[in-house]
Amino acid sequence: MYNKFKVQRIQDLRIRTIFTTMKNLSHATTGALYLIPTRLGENIHLEVLPISIKKILEEVDHFIVENEKTARRFIKKISPRKPQQELQLNVINKYTDVSELPSYLEPCLAGIPVGILSEAGCPGIADPGADVVKIAHQKGIKVIPLVGPSSILLAMMGSGMNGQNFTFNGYLPIEKSERKNALKNIERLSFEKKQSQLFIETPYRNNKMVEDLITILHPQTRLCIACDITLTTEFIRTQTINEWRKEKVDLHKRPTIFIIQKD
Repeated sequence: MYNKFKVQRIQDLRIRTIFTTMKNLSHATTGALYLIPTRLGENIHLEVLPISIKKILEEVDHFIVENEKTARRFIKKISPRKPQQELQLNVINKYTDVSELPSYLEPCLAGIPVGILSEAGCPGIADPGADVVKIAHQKGIKVIPLVGPSSILLAMMGSGMNGQNFTFNGYLPIEKSERKNALKNIERLSFEKKQSQLFIETPYRNNKMVEDLITILHPQTRLCIACDITLTTEFIRTQTINEWRKEKVDLHKRPTIFIIQKD
């Protein structure tokens, strides 16, 4: 009885070892998917990006990008000796057919690494690259996010608001009544959950957003405006809606993160 039990345990261990080995071999034969951050604006690349990004760019020739022209320019700036003709770029934007996305990862399945480049900041955060990352996980491809600037996290860091409990809402509705309802709703959630609420706007509509915020929100609700993050024109300030009503700030065509918190 004891011997039979011992033999069975040995067999089970062998089976688990085989499956573990197969799994490790599977990962070893697939190329990684690197999530490669870019700058948030026109500043010196290596002032805001770690050297690890340069090293990965020099190893990778296949990329998934939002805009081919700006991606090539970015790669050339970071790695000027890298032959541009060797680059294989696939574009992902709002016009991309989602059925095409799995084919973008075929090099990974053949053991070749692929990089995702965002237009600004970190891929996968408020960025279409998240759809590719989802598919990569489904296919067992190793996903490696690299360190780089995130306007969302940097704004949160500089806001003085609740950094343990916050929500990023993306873009709010454009239509007047829908926007008012959305702002009232996230202000209510901020109070009920003691939660910071982050959102963004198309840069040319930023000034109208500020007008709506100081009109719709409670006078004592705190508002952080974080603009041109990491640039020489960076502006980050948190004060109450009542205080913002006394101050004029021009955010036209300047990338901005808005954060509100009602205490």
